[in-house]
Formats: sequence, C-alpha cells, structure tokens
Amino acid sequence: MSVHPDLHQHYVQACKNSGQPENPFIAHLLQEADKYYNTEWTKGIMLNIAGNNRLLPVQQVTDDDLKVLVSVLHNVDFVSGLDLRYNALTDAGAKHMAAFLQVNSTLRSLNLMFNDIGTSGAELIAKALHRNETLVYLRMTGNKIGNEGGMFFASLLQINSTLEKLDLGDCDMGTQCLTAIATALAQNRSVKAINLNRPLLYSQEEETTVHIALMLKNNSSLVELHLCKHEMKNFGVERLCEALYENSSLRYLDLSCNKITCDGVKFLAELLKRNQSLEILDLNANRIEDDGAIYLSEALALYNRTLQALSVASNYISGKGLAALSDAMKTNTELSYIYIWGNKFDEATCMAFSELIQIGRLKPNCTDVEPYEVDGHIHLAELSHGLKKHYYWMPSYGEVMNRDANASLTIVAVSEH
Repeated sequence: MSVHPDLHQHYVQACKNSGQPENPFIAHLLQEADKYYNTEWTKGIMLNIAGNNRLLPVQQVTDDDLKVLVSVLHNVDFVSGLDLRYNALTDAGAKHMAAFLQVNSTLRSLNLMFNDIGTSGAELIAKALHRNETLVYLRMTGNKIGNEGGMFFASLLQINSTLEKLDLGDCDMGTQCLTAIATALAQNRSVKAINLNRPLLYSQEEETTVHIALMLKNNSSLVELHLCKHEMKNFGVERLCEALYENSSLRYLDLSCNKITCDGVKFLAELLKRNQSLEILDLNANRIEDDGAIYLSEALALYNRTLQALSVASNYISGKGLAALSDAMKTNTELSYIYIWGNKFDEATCMAFSELIQIGRLKPNCTDVEPYEVDGHIHLAELSHGLKKHYYWMPSYGEVMNRDANASLTIVAVSEH
C-alpha cells in the first residue's frame, strides 16, 4: 500500500530515526517531487538524484544516504525511476539497493552509472534481479565490476525475463563474461538493448565478436547493440555481417572506436543492400577512408531504403568520399541523420553539405556540421549533435531535443518529471 506522497517529511523522519544526518540535496529533490505529485499519474515519476547536477548545490549520495532513501521509498508506488548516476555509492550501497529491488514492485528504471560499485556489489544487484519482475532498464555504466561481476549479469540473463535494457559499458569486463553474455542472449527473449562498450580484451583473435555474431543468428528480439572499443577489425565485421543476413530484428548497430577499414566496410555495404531492418549505423572513429565511404554511398544510393542515421565522423575521409555521401542523400530520402565531423573537408564538401541544408534535405539538428561563409568561401563548423550526445550526460532541465538521434539506452520515457 502506498504512503501519503510527502516524501520529504518521511525522509526527515527516517533520518531522525536512524541517526543519519540529512543530505540537503536529497531533501531538496524530494520536496520538489512532492510539489509535482498527482494522484492520477499512472506511469510514475523519475527521481533524478544525479551527482553531476550543475544547477543545484550537490552533496553526493553516500551508502548511508541510500539506506535512508530506500527505506522512504519502500512503500511508495508512484516512483518508477531512480537516477543515482555520478554519486559515491560502493558495494555497501549496492547491498541496500539489492534489498530494495527484492521487495519493490514499481521501479522500472535504475541508473547507477559511474559510482564505485565493484564485483561484490554487482553480484548482489544481479541476484536481486533474479526475483524482481518489474525493472526493465538498468544502467551500470562505469562501475568497475570486472569480469567476475559481469558473469553474474550473464547468469541473470538466463533467469530474468523482464529486463529490456542493460548497460554494462566501461565496466572492465573481459573475454569470459562477454562470451557468457552472448551465450545467454542467444536464448534470452526479453532484452531489447544491450551496451557492452569498452571491455578489457587481450587477444587479437576477436573471439568475443565471433560469439556475439553467433548470438545474432539465433536472437530475434535484440534491437540495439553497442560494441564500441572492442578492438574489432575487418574479420570481426565480416562475422557480424554474415550473422545479420539471418537477423531481422536489430535496428541499431554501434561499431564506433574500432579498427575497421574500407575492407571491413565493404561487408557492411553488401549487408545494407539486402538488410531491411537496420536503421542506425555508428562507425564513428574507425578508418574507412574514401573507399569505405564510397562503398556505403553506393549501397545507400541504389539499394538501401531502411537506414535512417549514419555516423562516419573521424574516419579519415576526404572530399571524394564525403561528396559521394552527399550525393547518396539526394537519391536516398530515408537517410535523415548523417554525422561527418573530424574528416578532411575541402571546399566542394562544404558546398555540398551546405546545399543539402539549404534545400531542406538535411535538417540542421540532424547533422554535426553547420555552414558559414568567410570572404565568399563556404566552411563547416562543428555542432554538438550526434548519436551519443546524451550518453554520458543529460540536460538538468527541459526536454531532450532530437530524441531520434540519441541512443535509446540513454533516454527512457519513465515520466515527465
């Protein structure tokens, strides 16, 4: 049964009962939540207690603070999201959160990114989710849970049938747990999006990519897959493309910050000629050069009408390849987002993309460049738009603009407040 929605009063009383001093940041945010409470809300509210808030005086949430907070939320049924990113939570805090998750039946979104949770904390949270049937989105980004901690989440994926989005990026996972996660996902039918960015891999054989490719042949539910910083080379890309010929569910593929060259992009271009499901392709910070850009351009201009967003930023592409991409956009009307900053612009490139923007083919908020003129010559300036614009940070106020060009792992519509 839900308590009266005076969260702040309950928090003050809980602090007195436990002898724990009030955290003024938590107290202020709970007061704000009380102001916005509406008994007719059906989707619940998101409590944003992020430690990197730039608009308020922040006192980071500690393990003891969290213990009091979850005791307040224990009988509350209108809080469906909890954002605790960039705080000072450790394994002790993870223990309090795990206990809360075992009994809570309303929380749908939990963001713990960039705290100090380690292997034992990961074990507690993962095991708590063996029984939890409510949480659909969990973000552990940047907590150094290691290979052993990742294995607990691999086991979780074999048991839990509720979790839809799981972010394990920057968690120092290794070959063993990536292989185990891929094996679990081959059978899991609930996870729609997973982030496995920046594992610690010491082999050049690309075994993990091979296992992920095998998973994609069997998985028909995964929509979004992030494989940034996997030391992936052309061999790995070829294995993924072979698998994606048999996969019709994946819509977002992130291969940024790898070692893919034009030869690897040739496999992707061939895939795009036949694939009817892929909508977002992130090749940021590889080395595809002009030849790779031309391979993509030919596929997009003549065959593919499904891809909506493409990032080839920082790929050593010069005017020839960039011109081919701009020409492809003239014939392919489905491709709406393109990101090209960090390549080698010549005047023809600047003119071509300026023209696309001027005629309305490319909307200003759908690319990362903006034309300007100096002494009769067109140049391109950088904009902050991109597929991962809000991956590590979110605006502290207002709505996130341009949702289409941001990873769904970043944005979860839990509530308006």
